[in-house]
Amino acid sequence: MARFLIVEARFYGHLNDMLIDGARNALRDAGHEVDVITVPGALEVPGAIALAAESGQYDGFVAIGVVIRGETYHFEIVAGESARAIMALTMDGIPIGNGILTTENEEQALVRADPAQKNKGGEAAQAAIRLLELREQFA
Repeated sequence: MARFLIVEARFYGHLNDMLIDGARNALRDAGHEVDVITVPGALEVPGAIALAAESGQYDGFVAIGVVIRGETYHFEIVAGESARAIMALTMDGIPIGNGILTTENEEQALVRADPAQKNKGGEAAQAAIRLLELREQFA
């Protein structure tokens, strides 16, 4: 059994709740322990994961959040930079499943967040589990 931390960018609460439910269920179904922390936005997720990874308290992580395109360039910065930073941490050997949705509108996000539909939270958790297994395999 491993211990996972879900790091949530709490901006769209109703969508995040579904993503977290999917991730939590996937992790628990696989026999793992789960904690959840909240940060203000998607740009803060990688920093929180880095701090938690340094603590040694967790074996893997799931990044959760929703970034919906708006009228400004801000969407591209948030979506791109959060994904880039998560990938950099993953390349350093930290098992992270990226469940930060980047969509054109709330309807797309709803379909992807809902555990009864696309269940992207659950998929992110499964990715984190698999990366942890690979890290242990290659250790």
